[in-house]
Amino acid sequence: MTRIIVAVALILCFFAVTLVLAQRRNRTEPPTAPEGVTVHRDLAYVTNGHERQKLDLYVPNEGGNLPLIIWVHGGAWLGGSKERYAPMEYLKSGYAGASIGYRLSQHAIFPAQIEDVKAAVRWIRANAETYRLDPNRFAAWGSSAGGHLVAMLGTAGDITEFEVGENLGVSSRVQAVVNYFGPTDFLQMDTHRLPDGLVHDAPDSPESKLVGGPIQAHEDRVARANPITYISKDDPPILIIHGDQDKLVPYHQSVLLKDALEAIGAPVEFYRVEGGGHGWFKDPKVPELTKTFLEKHLKP
Repeated sequence: MTRIIVAVALILCFFAVTLVLAQRRNRTEPPTAPEGVTVHRDLAYVTNGHERQKLDLYVPNEGGNLPLIIWVHGGAWLGGSKERYAPMEYLKSGYAGASIGYRLSQHAIFPAQIEDVKAAVRWIRANAETYRLDPNRFAAWGSSAGGHLVAMLGTAGDITEFEVGENLGVSSRVQAVVNYFGPTDFLQMDTHRLPDGLVHDAPDSPESKLVGGPIQAHEDRVARANPITYISKDDPPILIIHGDQDKLVPYHQSVLLKDALEAIGAPVEFYRVEGGGHGWFKDPKVPELTKTFLEKHLKP
């Protein structure tokens, strides 16, 4: 009887370990690209740069002059990875894709992150012919911290102080931006946070770590990191989507950016996800709006 119990226990232990390993693989292994797409991984956009200053390109094997959807991952500027390209389904519809890695706040404080994203866009554009990309049809899409960075990419397209490194004769501007629940104005986040939401004024908040000190004590650094600081009428079209029950990035952050862009006549589309939190939404209008927006601005 004892042998049977031990055998059963060993079998259960084996299956438990197998399940854990499978879950770990699912978290760490990059998703599989659709058939007919070539993946170019770990392309360094900075010569002899940091290990995170690399990007992945997803290029359909057929066609040329392909429009490009650039993905910038979230993770509170503290984590996240380029390994998971979120808009994978778009690769089946005639788009190429890029997923950008960038230095996190523990590696370097702002503006390192936007400098990296801009450097990556310049590198891709400089090498567009090699990968059969149309350099005049780039969209940037990101969520949370990635939403912040793509919003910066849109509003600070002509801000030369963020253009650092190589390919400086090439533009880092994009033709469209999709911002999913990215921060807009750090100093207004706590004023509008939900009662049980993240405290952003704390000295160890993601925003404080990004700028290198408590945000309330570094208003000049915060203003420099806010996408809303740089808005202008010639900004590329931007689609903003945000859940009104977001506990990490207050919904009001997106309202601020939308209102500011509308006030100066800049092109902006906005969608409120009722009951939506901080993450991918079940609302079917979200993918529909995103697809329509990208087709409108990237497809001929």
